Amino acid sequence: MNDDFFSTVTPDPAEREYFTDPKAAVARLTQLYNEASGFLTERFVALLGGEEPQARYRAFYPEVRLTTSSHSKIDSRLSFGHVTTPGSYAATITRPELFANYLEDQIGLLTRNHGTPVAVGYSETPMPVHFAVATRTDLNVPQEGVLSFSLRDVFDVPDLNTVNDDIVNGTAEPQPDGAQDLAPFTAQRVDYSLARLAHYTATDPKHFQNFVLFTNYQFYVDEFEAFARKVLGESDTGYTEFVAPGNQIIDTADGKIVSLAKMPQMPAYHLKRDGNQGITLVNIGVGPSNAKTATDHIAVLRPHAWLMVGHCAGLRNSQSLGDFVLAHAYLREDHVLDDDLPVWVPIPALAEVQVALQEAVAEVTRLDGYELKRIMRTGTVATIDNRNWELRDQSGPIHRLSLSRAIGLDMESATIAANGFRFRVPYGTLLCVSDKPLHGELKLPGMATDFYRTQVANHLLIGVRAMEKLRDMPLERIHSRKLRSFSETAFL
Repeated sequence: MNDDFFSTVTPDPAEREYFTDPKAAVARLTQLYNEASGFLTERFVALLGGEEPQARYRAFYPEVRLTTSSHSKIDSRLSFGHVTTPGSYAATITRPELFANYLEDQIGLLTRNHGTPVAVGYSETPMPVHFAVATRTDLNVPQEGVLSFSLRDVFDVPDLNTVNDDIVNGTAEPQPDGAQDLAPFTAQRVDYSLARLAHYTATDPKHFQNFVLFTNYQFYVDEFEAFARKVLGESDTGYTEFVAPGNQIIDTADGKIVSLAKMPQMPAYHLKRDGNQGITLVNIGVGPSNAKTATDHIAVLRPHAWLMVGHCAGLRNSQSLGDFVLAHAYLREDHVLDDDLPVWVPIPALAEVQVALQEAVAEVTRLDGYELKRIMRTGTVATIDNRNWELRDQSGPIHRLSLSRAIGLDMESATIAANGFRFRVPYGTLLCVSDKPLHGELKLPGMATDFYRTQVANHLLIGVRAMEKLRDMPLERIHSRKLRSFSETAFL
């Protein structure tokens, strides 16, 4: 190893350029990103091939920056797309091709609302080699000790100082140069989640759609695939293709999908439309930990809404197996978000989502008025972290459930709603009663009635129809000020 090993080699510097055209700005971001990631990938491949490192190799994420000196009030119906005080605002950007539509929308709002261009150039945040090569499926970054040199000596690696949720949690300090944050996530935080999404769901993040359903039961996956095949066989639905784990794509009703030998922890399925306006279904399994993990990572894709459609325990004697529970409040005993979002923070029901869900139930079941209320209760859903809570002394849990006026209990819904609140992603919950543990109807084989089976089949269709209703709403209605705090990023 030669004497200048610790010198640093970087791509050629690039001057900041100014844009009022959002497409041109995104094109420049893409060019800078490709140059930086390409530089790191080229050096990494060379070292994997046996070349000895001659220096430290470093490249930087591109950034978009807005500087304004005006206190003028922005006349906008949107709760995003503008800053409230003069100053400099910046966001590091990764994978601009993946986020092209999102970036064009956000940058376009900024330039129109403030009448000033945005600056695009390189940031001072190094790009970890792990993330630079992430799109190369033929490459893997080896563990420390496998190579003849320390990876940290030659490349930048992920830095927990920038892979965090300080911005969305409201604890971020101004950037080192004094700029405030323009987007809710840093580039490293986004890259981290994109890598985790591919691992947990076995599908490329590019397939994720803007409307996400979560479930805790395989039956919903089967129904979603059946629905997808049906609409792909029709000419006027707007759905273009269906993607299953392993990035298997079909675009016809009879397309073949092969079950993977080893399924991922949280398999995802995507019914796609142009502009990512389709629906994604993620089977998160059981438990608040999975619910938090899935939403932590999907949040960086900035979806327009996510809903929980799964099973729950009915807590009222008047309920029947197969009845629906529309959550309008949450009792949080899941505990996985307590450090990020204290339990004293209320998680409000969102009117637009509630109405979409109730209308979808009415349309699919063809019921209204009293008949609709007979099969769907609206109330508090309790989410716990102990699947076998019934086996403990019941006096404490039952008393708390009674005090909360809860009508349903599960292990995911409050987590998904709370993380939606935290990440400013509109959320909602519609559950189906699968057992009534307080009334002797435990979840045992053979207890399902015909009514229950019919309702479960309808449940997935209700979730899809609710998402279609939300998709048809103006964006400002879905992303309202209900989810925005006192000081917010301009980017949605």
